[in-house]
Amino acid sequence: MACTETKKTDYSVSSPESKNTIEFKLLDGMPSYAVKHGEKEVLTPSKMGFVFKDNDSLASNFEIVTAETNEVDNTWDQVWGEKHTIRNHYNQLTIHLQEKAETKRKLDIEFRAFDDGIAFRYIFPEQEIKDSIFIMNELTEFNLKDDGNSWWIPAYKSNRYEHLFTKTKVSEIDTVHTPYTIKSDNGLYLSFHEADLKNFASYTVAKKEGTHLDLDLMPWHDGVKVRTTKSFQTPWRTLQIGEKPGDLIESYLVLNLNEPNKLDDLSYIESYKYTGMWWGMHISKYSFWEGPNHGASTKNCLEYIDETNELGIHHMLIEGWNKGWTPAWYENKMHEFSFTEPTDDFDYNTVVDYANKKGVKIIGYHETGSNIINYKKQIDAGMQLYKDLGIHDVKIGQVGDKLNMIEWHGSQFGVEYYRWVLEKAAQYQLTVNFHEPIKDTGERRTYPNMMAREGARGQEYNAWSEGNPPSHTALLPFTRMLAGPMDFTPGVLDIMETKGYNNRRINTTASKQLALYVVLYSPIQMLADLPENYIGNPAFQFLVDVPTDWENTKVLDAEIGEYITTVRKDLKSDDWYLGSITNEKERNIEVDLSFLGEGSYEAQMYTDGETTDINSDPSNVTITNKEVTASDKLNVRLGAGGGAAIRFKKL
Repeated sequence: MACTETKKTDYSVSSPESKNTIEFKLLDGMPSYAVKHGEKEVLTPSKMGFVFKDNDSLASNFEIVTAETNEVDNTWDQVWGEKHTIRNHYNQLTIHLQEKAETKRKLDIEFRAFDDGIAFRYIFPEQEIKDSIFIMNELTEFNLKDDGNSWWIPAYKSNRYEHLFTKTKVSEIDTVHTPYTIKSDNGLYLSFHEADLKNFASYTVAKKEGTHLDLDLMPWHDGVKVRTTKSFQTPWRTLQIGEKPGDLIESYLVLNLNEPNKLDDLSYIESYKYTGMWWGMHISKYSFWEGPNHGASTKNCLEYIDETNELGIHHMLIEGWNKGWTPAWYENKMHEFSFTEPTDDFDYNTVVDYANKKGVKIIGYHETGSNIINYKKQIDAGMQLYKDLGIHDVKIGQVGDKLNMIEWHGSQFGVEYYRWVLEKAAQYQLTVNFHEPIKDTGERRTYPNMMAREGARGQEYNAWSEGNPPSHTALLPFTRMLAGPMDFTPGVLDIMETKGYNNRRINTTASKQLALYVVLYSPIQMLADLPENYIGNPAFQFLVDVPTDWENTKVLDAEIGEYITTVRKDLKSDDWYLGSITNEKERNIEVDLSFLGEGSYEAQMYTDGETTDINSDPSNVTITNKEVTASDKLNVRLGAGGGAAIRFKKL
């Protein structure tokens, strides 16, 4: 039901259960908004508007023409996801503004109040503007009432999003990427992000003064933030609000702000687990490029297909099969790959035919090296090749600090490029796993062939750097993964395996590697370790069993960067799965099993042993079984850097 009002200068809208309220005011012709959670002020009045080319401001001298309110309450089902059925329930306020000056330009602002946060976007309607529109700045502010601890990675640095998180007070941040997560001094948990990012620049958060923050659009190389004509619509600016850390993870606000599925053909889209030589390449057992250690030779691929089949896994990634790879492929140069010509030691048809006989589906790989000019020339031929071979999944890399060596990945150029590739992939019946991506803003709802992406420091950093500290994976669920699924590539069970190759190790226990399959959601999960470390390993059974598509997800207990215990219900059975991980600190946790359904379950537990931690026998996994019901509680030890993975099998 909609309601229209006129000639006021302030309006408000509250969420369905009145948890969150947005207050809009026109102060001396300048638009501003504020946000409250119950009686707690979250954002104090914060300015809104734009600056166009030649310092042309669209931020003042406004009057309100009309204002409309309405309520929406519906549900929708994900094609795949961490929760199958999602409720979309909000109250909306739309403000129609017009300048009082001679130009009489119009600007609409749509606000949505959800019980798990708020969102707003600007709409600049078509209004007989014939010249191109150059947005030089968006004036949106986020003026936080309170300081608080926050976790962030820097924007405008090399390596894109692949940084360790820094913890500081809000008042001490750099310019940072979103999701930007805060534990406010007022006790609330907050995360700034955006939804439905398309045809626009992505935004970062910049400190203005104290706890007053600015929205900062990532520019083109010439400084222009957004180029458009006639009209524009911004992505949704989102603020998720929770009373405990898990509320942020259980929020589907970002997904709800995206358009419904646009794909008619879903026949090729499935969630899965996969193997590949990826880890062997990163620990230098194999090379990406041709030579005596070339990983993607026909011989090696056939052996990997046999091992993948023996493990009971049905997908396998092949990287480095094509011409163009060199030892310096990852350097910031306009490196040129072929997307159709195989290496001298690789034969497409032999490998794919053999995989088909073994019940293994091949996942293709396109590494662009951030040379987008070269990729665009070949993308149709490269994707057609995969379609002809019956391949329906492709991993696409954009290694390089900037696209074409000049444009930020998060610029409007990058945003439009990634969406173009995704739509192109759908034409060829391909699902996509982006590495070196633009951040996720929920487009998987609209294009469910967008399966997962990287966009953070993943497992590979454990192969050739100082590695990821134990706290890293206890931070990811509350930061990067609030945006969407991550291809973290967990599952290395031989923690010391890199010794003998490049002498590195992983700062977790093997049980924690198992738990990551539940804690870090992705519809495609790599079994990253070398196959010989899985074959005959009793702990591998959990990786065989754990699903990649869920009916429901709950966070039982958590503290950002410290620990998290997550449970998920299998979509296709009555089984539940638990993953619990800790940082550098050993913990004993008590798990209340009231989330289980009626009847009895067999708890199949994969845990750290009594003395196991990152420094003491980290590859040891203790496996025990116990019959439990919803009225029981389990006590589980997490070693330092450790974890626990449990399957609750319905009896």
